[in-house]
Amino acid sequence: MKFGKVGQIALVSAIALIVATLFTACGTLTVGFMFVATNRVTPGQVQVYEVNSESGVLRTIPTSPFPSGGRNPVAEAVTPDAKNLYVVNEDDNNITQFGIGTDGKIYPQSTVNTPGSFPMATAIDGAGKFLYVVDTLSPIAGCSLQNSCPGDLAVFPINADGSLGTAVTNTTQYPDYWPLQLTLTDSRTVLTPTAVNVTATGVYVTAYNPLTKIGYLFAYATSGSGAVTPLNGGLPIVSGSEPSALASDSTGSYLFVTDSLLNRVATYNVSSGTPALASTVATGDQPSALTVDGTSFVYVTNGSDSTITSYGLSSGTLTYLATTATGINPIGVTVDPRHVGYLYTVNFLGATLNGFQINSTSGALINTQNSPYSSTLQPTAIVGIPHGGTASGK
Repeated sequence: MKFGKVGQIALVSAIALIVATLFTACGTLTVGFMFVATNRVTPGQVQVYEVNSESGVLRTIPTSPFPSGGRNPVAEAVTPDAKNLYVVNEDDNNITQFGIGTDGKIYPQSTVNTPGSFPMATAIDGAGKFLYVVDTLSPIAGCSLQNSCPGDLAVFPINADGSLGTAVTNTTQYPDYWPLQLTLTDSRTVLTPTAVNVTATGVYVTAYNPLTKIGYLFAYATSGSGAVTPLNGGLPIVSGSEPSALASDSTGSYLFVTDSLLNRVATYNVSSGTPALASTVATGDQPSALTVDGTSFVYVTNGSDSTITSYGLSSGTLTYLATTATGINPIGVTVDPRHVGYLYTVNFLGATLNGFQINSTSGALINTQNSPYSSTLQPTAIVGIPHGGTASGK
């Protein structure tokens, strides 16, 4: 069949319209991007996935993965405006800042060293002004894995361009000592931090003593300068505890703490700043991470069981709903960045990701298409941003 010039122009226009429509549809279907840290290679890597809004399916974006900026990336955080990703590289004691493109690609911008050694967790306040990080070992002379000492909490201001400024000086302990030691009465007490969380009422850090097997929940008030002031001297949990993860509800009134030795999640009322234990509920074996879906559900991964436990949430109270199988050794979990009804776990030993659709009424989890997804490497952390918008919640 042959077309005249007018017909050819019409045909080209129609094809262009179809292509444009397809691209628009693709853009509409991408509800957000997931950034997954993996640590099996040196340097570590960040794999980036698109999230399909209609199916929850994850698709690796072109040119992924990206170098993480150091060895053994273990934690991630994003700014509320969804423009910056921060990756904590444990073995290099640094935090790498990445700019995030509209297509989900990440671009390294700057790197800062943490004050101590072996950083483990990080968090950003709701206004996107400060980044908090906890180190396994504080920068006390002589600290090492063989000669352990308390961990520390450091606070970095976030500049307008997303870079991290000079760490804030906290003078509540020493005039010239800017990271805050996690100390009890003895400054040499070994306390290993495991998680950090920020709410409108304060900053919270979990830690444990590996010798006495006692866990602690530290609470700090914040200030406009970023300096933090202890609200308690370290709230002991109970003997035989090892807190593993922290999350807060959307109101910032309740804090949820998983414990990998007690096999439970504890709820603390933090509306006044200082934590007060409200209730506890059992989990699976060795709970490793948790996430809150809006005001209705909480999900806890169980590393040894290779399961995820679902709970109903009402006024801070958790009610057991169900237990669902995951890949081997889940150690991270998050809901989709626009809270349209999907949840994802990263499974360290299984080198996979699981995707689930959340039943908005019952909280039940149903496997998404193509789940589990192979990460090809061992994933350690996951965080997401919405496509074309600001980051949403936890």
